[in-house]
Amino acid sequence: MYAPERQQEILRLARDGGRVDVLSLAEEFQVTAETIRRDLKALDRAGLVRRVHGGAIPAGRLDFEPDLAEREGTAADEKDRIAKAALAELPAEGTMILDAGTTVARLAAALPLEADLTVVTHSLPIAARLADHPGMQLHLIGGRVRHRTRAAVDAWALRAYGEIRADVLFVAANGFSVEHGLTTPDLAEAAVKRAAMAAARRVVLLADSAKHGQEHFARFGGLGDVDLLITDSGLSPDDAAAIERGGTEVVRA
Repeated sequence: MYAPERQQEILRLARDGGRVDVLSLAEEFQVTAETIRRDLKALDRAGLVRRVHGGAIPAGRLDFEPDLAEREGTAADEKDRIAKAALAELPAEGTMILDAGTTVARLAAALPLEADLTVVTHSLPIAARLADHPGMQLHLIGGRVRHRTRAAVDAWALRAYGEIRADVLFVAANGFSVEHGLTTPDLAEAAVKRAAMAAARRVVLLADSAKHGQEHFARFGGLGDVDLLITDSGLSPDDAAAIERGGTEVVRA
């Protein structure tokens, strides 16, 4: 099969399935992963797909959102390093909000059992993980639960965040950049993230470097709204410097 034929078939698979991943394509077409990456790069340059971590999605699919299980297995080592670095930002005997997101969930998993903290979250998986911490005051925000993220959204959640004030928010994003700010595929999720940011004195973004430059349908803030970005070393020093020029501190774990 010639490269143009293979690329046409990759485009068809992306449009039919909503996304494609490098390893599966390499196996299907019996070529190397590097060959597939070149194909995706060519399709991306042509404006037919948009490259994402590990694969690509059809151009225009800014609302695409992988499910929770898929996101938990993506960039696992990077997320663990980010979570470990985030432990240094815990408020001493203070109050924090934990946003819904797999990297934030890894921070929750790393919290010591004896942690003397008040924690607010609208994430069911995070609340379940922290429910057995004896020294912690845990508050679960209610609302309609989105099946894809297991997060509470809509009016109840927004009203609850409007009634509290926290020392720090650990927030997640599906995409972040200087140009487009903080984005996520779902408008309801974006609204809750925005409300949580307004409820915190300090905002810490936990996001792996593959999300840098990604753009999704719903914008919930700018990087200027973030006090600290904790990411991994995949973010280049030049990109980190560009973010810091906007007033956001950057830690590359």
